[in-house]
Amino acid sequence: MSEASSEYLVPPQESKGAPERGEQEALKKKPKGLANMFSIFTKGRKKKGQPSAAKAEGKPESRPRSRDLLPTVEELKVDLELGRLEAAAPLLLLERELAALAATGGVSEEDLVRRQSKVEALYVLLRDQVLGLLRRPLEAAPERLRQALAVLAEQEREDRRVEAAGPGPSALAPTRPRRWLQLWRRGVAQEAQERLERPPAADAEGRSEAERAFLHMGRTLKEDLEAVVERLKPLFPAEFGVVAAYAESYHQHFAAQLTAMAQFELLERDTYLLLVWVQNLYPNDIINSPKLAGQLQGVELGSLLPPRQIRLLEATFLSNEVTSAKELMARALNLESRHWAQDVAPQQLDGHCHSELAIDIIQIISQSQAKAESITDDLGTQIKRLLRVELAAFLRSYQRAFDEFLERCRQLTHYRANVMANINSCWSLRTFVEQNWQTSQDLLGHLHELKGHGFDTLLQSLVDSLQPLFKRFSHSRWAAAEQTMENIVHRVENALPEFLGLRDCFREELMELVHRHLVKEYIVQLSKRRLVLKTAEQQRQLAGQVLANANFIQRFCTESGSPAAWLHQALPTLAEVIRLQDPNAIKMEVATYATLYPDFSKGHLSAILAIKGNLSNSEVKSIRSILDVSAGAQGPFKSLFSLINVG
Repeated sequence: MSEASSEYLVPPQESKGAPERGEQEALKKKPKGLANMFSIFTKGRKKKGQPSAAKAEGKPESRPRSRDLLPTVEELKVDLELGRLEAAAPLLLLERELAALAATGGVSEEDLVRRQSKVEALYVLLRDQVLGLLRRPLEAAPERLRQALAVLAEQEREDRRVEAAGPGPSALAPTRPRRWLQLWRRGVAQEAQERLERPPAADAEGRSEAERAFLHMGRTLKEDLEAVVERLKPLFPAEFGVVAAYAESYHQHFAAQLTAMAQFELLERDTYLLLVWVQNLYPNDIINSPKLAGQLQGVELGSLLPPRQIRLLEATFLSNEVTSAKELMARALNLESRHWAQDVAPQQLDGHCHSELAIDIIQIISQSQAKAESITDDLGTQIKRLLRVELAAFLRSYQRAFDEFLERCRQLTHYRANVMANINSCWSLRTFVEQNWQTSQDLLGHLHELKGHGFDTLLQSLVDSLQPLFKRFSHSRWAAAEQTMENIVHRVENALPEFLGLRDCFREELMELVHRHLVKEYIVQLSKRRLVLKTAEQQRQLAGQVLANANFIQRFCTESGSPAAWLHQALPTLAEVIRLQDPNAIKMEVATYATLYPDFSKGHLSAILAIKGNLSNSEVKSIRSILDVSAGAQGPFKSLFSLINVG
């Protein structure tokens, strides 16, 4: 029955005489409680022609009630319509006494059904009052909420009592268990649905429809559950599990909404948002937030999406993100190479030539990496491997584009500045690669090649201008060696300001290359086999000149920033070999020299020994043999003699 209609609550018509005999017998047999129950259905009946004072005033009669008497059905109806939940207790007693009356068999089945219908109509009113308050408990006054909860708890206890007692009298329709607690939980689920399905507020930041929906549902869920924990849990009986009831209802509807969204083809951005909500924000920022984590322990909510659906979304995300990163890197390189070809001057940053290309590439890779990691660490690991492949492909393309620029654009005004800008970019990219990938030699190899080609281009004109000066050593038979070396160093010194556009670390690398070139070319001239000295004195004089030039080169290059300490012994040791006369002493120097410069070969040694015209062929052969037992290279080394060809 949907309501307690007045038709059901009007007392039945009685004869003016005494009660029927059967009813009299029942009254004699029943205890006082059942007598009171009969009075409920007859109490308050007016005599003909005598309207009650309450009716005359148009409102229920208000009068003191005896502690031994229950209110009438009509009074209970009025109380319940006015929201007086204290009517629940007499209504329950009325229900019990009706069941007891049915058990005695002293009342007709028709009368029992009529009276039960009145009780059930009152229960409809009571149920609507109780569940109405519990439907929006945060809007109810705490005391009213406690009353409603007490009624609900009492009804649950009565359900259990009746179920334990077994089926009641057949004359009464079964009305228990009423399961109001289940009805309350359904109401919670309905409220969760209504709350989460409310249209999200208008957004001025241009968020997509899906993004606004995620944000609205997540915020609503979190705020509502926190309110349940803070305001409802202290009021609700523990056995109701109010936090779990709300959490499960909100979770189920949130999951249903996301599952529906996942069935459609999503935008790339929305795929990411769906994953980040399912895998990160919901479990970490909401369920395990400081206010909720402890309250939801033991509540099995699970994931918002099934594992298979999550895997499909993750695969889509990875594909989208890697493709996007690849396209963005290609676009950045294309834009940069157009600037080179159009002779656009590079930017200046801290006095150095600067290109945004490296920054763009690092941001593209880092953003994709960060997006994946914001979903799960495992997804971050997966995309890191994929992005490494794309970065390697980009670096190959970058190297090809740069080589093409070096070859075709030599005449442009800002050619050298753009070369330096690209060399400087290698620093940022190299640092980024080393920080993100432990095994990165292939990636670093591309950068090393690019940087090396850039250095070769910058130094080419200087190298070309030094070549005629070095040739003077052999042409003059080393007579004016000191002046020649001064001219060479002066030429280098004048060229160094051209490289100020390089970062400090690359200027040092460039100066090391200059240092190596000076040493190498000096050794080349010594190895020409045009100078043969037959006396020890001549050899000592040449050794002195070589040592003096070596010291001059070392001092100048070191002061100019060269870090190449490994070159310091290259010329002095050769000078010592030229000076020494004892073959065994020469062998010791050569053996030591071979450990410092593993690429020092028998051919190079023969070219130096050719200067010593007083050595016999057997002595030369014996000295050369020392390289047969040399330990050779024990690991990576820097090339020097491998750059020197000897005839």
